[in-house]
Amino acid sequence: MNLRSLSTSLLVLTALWSVSGCGTSSGTGSAGGSASTTPGKKIKIGVSVPSADHGWTAGVGYWAEKAMAMYPDVEWVYKTADKPETQIADIETMMTGELDGLVVLATESAPLTPVAKAAHERGIYIVNVDRGFLEPVADVFIEGDNEAFGRKSAEFVVQKLGGKGKILVLEGIPSTVNTDRVNGANKVFQANPGVTVLESQSGMWNRQKALEVTQAMLLKHPQVDAIWASDDDMALGAEQALKEAGRQNVWILGGAGMKDIVKRVMDKDPVFPANITYPPSMIATGIHLAVSNLRDGKKDDIKQFMPRHMKLDVELITPDNAKDFYFPDSVY
Repeated sequence: MNLRSLSTSLLVLTALWSVSGCGTSSGTGSAGGSASTTPGKKIKIGVSVPSADHGWTAGVGYWAEKAMAMYPDVEWVYKTADKPETQIADIETMMTGELDGLVVLATESAPLTPVAKAAHERGIYIVNVDRGFLEPVADVFIEGDNEAFGRKSAEFVVQKLGGKGKILVLEGIPSTVNTDRVNGANKVFQANPGVTVLESQSGMWNRQKALEVTQAMLLKHPQVDAIWASDDDMALGAEQALKEAGRQNVWILGGAGMKDIVKRVMDKDPVFPANITYPPSMIATGIHLAVSNLRDGKKDDIKQFMPRHMKLDVELITPDNAKDFYFPDSVY
C-alpha cells in the first residue's frame, strides 16, 4: 500500500467511526489506570515509538505527530525511546496516570511484551503497530505484510539473477517484523538452489551498522552478486561498503520506500533496480483507531466488529511504477 492508498483508508476509517478534530495537547500522568471511558470525558492516550534512529522511524514520528494534531480534545502523552529499557520505563510512567489507551510501536518485540501485558491487564486499550508483541495482548494489531515483503523482494532477486548467484543478507532489529521478512525471503531462496546465501547478519536497520557488517562480510566473500538488505537505510550502508571496497557489479534490494531510493529506481540506477513499499504512516492509522474506539465509551461494543489484526499489503516498486511511489516532499 502506498501513502496515497493508505491516506484513502484513513479517510474511510474516519468516516466509519465518526472521528474529527484538529490541534494537539500533551500531558503526564498522576494516579491510577482507566478501564473505560464515558461520553464527554476527555480521554488520555499514550503514544510510544522508537527514536528517529533511521529514516523509517523518523517518518513514524512525523506521522504520529501529524495524527495527534487532529485531536485537541485528547490528552496526549507522547514519548520516543532509543532502546527497549527506555521504552519500558516510559510506558510504566504513563501507566501511573489515568491512561485510557496506549499506541505502541515497539523498539523490540520480546522485551516490550511484558509491559504491554501489564497495561492490558489494567484495562488500558492497546493498539500495537508494526512490531508485534509475542503474546496476543493488543486489542488491535496493525502491521505491513512482512512475509509478503520478504517473499516479493526475494522473488525479484531470484528473477533478476536468472535463478543463479551469490548473495548477502542484511537482517534488522529482533522483532516480528524482521522474523517475518527474513523467513519469507528464505523460503524463496531455499526453493531456488542456484541462489546461494553466503552469509546473513543483522544490520539493525541502521546505516552505520549495516556499513560495518557489510564491510566484514565482503572481506570474507570475494564474489557477491547482490545484497538483500530488507531496509533502505541498511541498503545505503551496504552501498557505501561496496564503494569503499571497490566492488562493482553488485546491486542491492532494500525496502520501505525511502524517497531517495525510489527516485533512483525511477531513474534506473543499476545499484537499486527495485524496492518494496512499507509506509511509516501506519502509525497514524493506529492513532486514529485508538481515538475513534475510545472517545464515545463504546470500545467494548466496537470490539464485536473490529478486526484484531490488520495487515497492509506491500508492493514491488520497479522503474515502471516508481513514479506512483515517489513523494519528493515526504519526510522519508
